[in-house]
Amino acid sequence: MLDPRTPQPDAPRHTHFGFQRIAETEKARKVADVFDSVADRYDLMNDLMSGGLHRLWKRFAIAQSGVQTGDRVLDIAGGTGDLALAFAKKTGADGMVVLTDINHAMLSRGRDRLLDKGYLLPVGQCDAEALPFKDDVFDCVSVSFGLRNMTHKDKALAEMRRVLKPGGRLLVLEFSQIWKPLAPIYDLYSFKVIPRIGQLITQDAESYRYLAESIRTHPDQQTLKQLMESVGLEKVEYFNLTFGVVALHRAWKF
Repeated sequence: MLDPRTPQPDAPRHTHFGFQRIAETEKARKVADVFDSVADRYDLMNDLMSGGLHRLWKRFAIAQSGVQTGDRVLDIAGGTGDLALAFAKKTGADGMVVLTDINHAMLSRGRDRLLDKGYLLPVGQCDAEALPFKDDVFDCVSVSFGLRNMTHKDKALAEMRRVLKPGGRLLVLEFSQIWKPLAPIYDLYSFKVIPRIGQLITQDAESYRYLAESIRTHPDQQTLKQLMESVGLEKVEYFNLTFGVVALHRAWKF
């Protein structure tokens, strides 16, 4: 018989990996496996899946960022560097844009792509839940299509707030909840068409099935707004893009 005074090991905490419930300790590895698999064809798949709309969504995010010449910008889960490149064009030689990602394959591809475009930016492989930067460093922090893959979204958002300067802005561009009348068509496309495209282009239908599932388990627009407010971000607002397929959340640190 167990002695009730003897400390017992905590039960493992669980989280979502798509529609699966898994131990929190497993999620980072499983997400890494997904992006290791798709990194080489990631940009092509983005164009095919969105019909090129992801470029317009990112352009809108840049326009709403308020980034100017000389600003310091941190792009988290920046992958192949689309936003980092656009920010670097705005900040100029007097500014600084740091590209980070937790996944080595994606970060390497982003670094090489930026070099090919003539931009030598600082890059760092790191976990958004434990950013290796001091407090109050950046004028703008962005995360594009990466927040939903993070295990503890509240911790990651709190870290993003921590490294922002007072008056700095956080941008979260992410898939969200589509306008309800379009949901059946969107579900058909997400769960039937996208995995087939993934199989054809990357020989990996399962990774793209996970990506579709991860969108459905991500907080909706209003829930994410409340989560951002709960970690101390202020003036949180969001913009629905393409009937809510994607939403841009913008918030400030004061």
